[in-house]
Amino acid sequence: MTVQSILKRKGADVVTIKQDAGIESAAHLMRASNIAALVVTNGDQVVGMLANRDIVDGLSRHGSRLSALRVADLMRLQFVTASPQDGVKHVMALMTRHRATHIPVFASNRLAGIVSMGDIVKHRLEELELEANVLRDAYIAVH
Repeated sequence: MTVQSILKRKGADVVTIKQDAGIESAAHLMRASNIAALVVTNGDQVVGMLANRDIVDGLSRHGSRLSALRVADLMRLQFVTASPQDGVKHVMALMTRHRATHIPVFASNRLAGIVSMGDIVKHRLEELELEANVLRDAYIAVH
């Protein structure tokens, strides 16, 4: 199975935020959208990622000054990406190796979606359930 199969189900919509937006705006957008990460943009370019843990880290480092910061001050400049053709197991390995909970998906150098750890787990559980059902049915047919 590929990342594309996940995006077909969940959709390709990605919530983005401009790098010069305030951290408070980012937190409100995450809460309103019920998401834990934002793709950060500068014009049409993706320039970073901001996850809820980046905001928590910023709070521990900057304290009450956090609300005066911009997204660019806390965003991660280096982040892993995937393509729609990447396998789900490959993306699982990337998430584990890089401790990433969200990975933006690019097709032809354009943002095509985002997959979260939850998306991957849900997809994998569905695969395992299907596999278990097939094995159960095969066992019943033999006996």
